[in-house]
Amino acid sequence: MIKATVYVTIKQSVLDPQGNAVQGALHSMGFNEVGKVRIGKYLELTLNTVDRNEAEARVRTMCEKLLANTVIEDYRFELEGY
Repeated sequence: MIKATVYVTIKQSVLDPQGNAVQGALHSMGFNEVGKVRIGKYLELTLNTVDRNEAEARVRTMCEKLLANTVIEDYRFELEGY
């Protein structure tokens, strides 16, 4: 089995209103040292394979087709064997 950890983030060129709202809330709570906030997604997937090349190809396809909107989001992932 292989564990895939996927990180999906909004591209730097895309506005992040949710991140701006969190930044404003943190500032109103006194955390003025916080600069820019960007919101993203974190996913953990367990794959029933031991073939790292296959796992990498499958996770990349999952990201491209469903997990990330590649028009406005970037993604990266890490694989870890069990």
